[in-house]
Amino acid sequence: MISTKGRYALRVMLDLAENAKDAPVPLKDIAERQEISKKYLEILVRDLVKGKMIKGSSGKGGGYTLCRAPESYSVGEIIEQMEGPLKTVACLAEEAADCPRAGHCLTLPLWREYDQLVHDFFYQKKLTDLLAQTKK
Repeated sequence: MISTKGRYALRVMLDLAENAKDAPVPLKDIAERQEISKKYLEILVRDLVKGKMIKGSSGKGGGYTLCRAPESYSVGEIIEQMEGPLKTVACLAEEAADCPRAGHCLTLPLWREYDQLVHDFFYQKKLTDLLAQTKK
């Protein structure tokens, strides 16, 4: 399940893609448009800055901007930045210990296939794809 943190981070990134054309976007403006508390957004943007997805500037005219062009951001990378790996079962996580049942687990192929579908779905979607849908 994708938490509020992941969903709201995606909304922040979309807001920046749409509104940070010429100047940084103040957090209070994002908070108003997205109807998310400024305090909660401060936590989200800190994680997005740490992940080098956005950059912030302080002072008069300060705010946040994307680090790259909107079409280069996938939904999957944004969600994973906030949520961690999108893995269905613990045994497929990168840091998982070797499972003694892996060689004869009848459900493992199912989970691998499902994880690949989820990964491909989210990584094929770009911020610009979502913005284009709202303009239809």
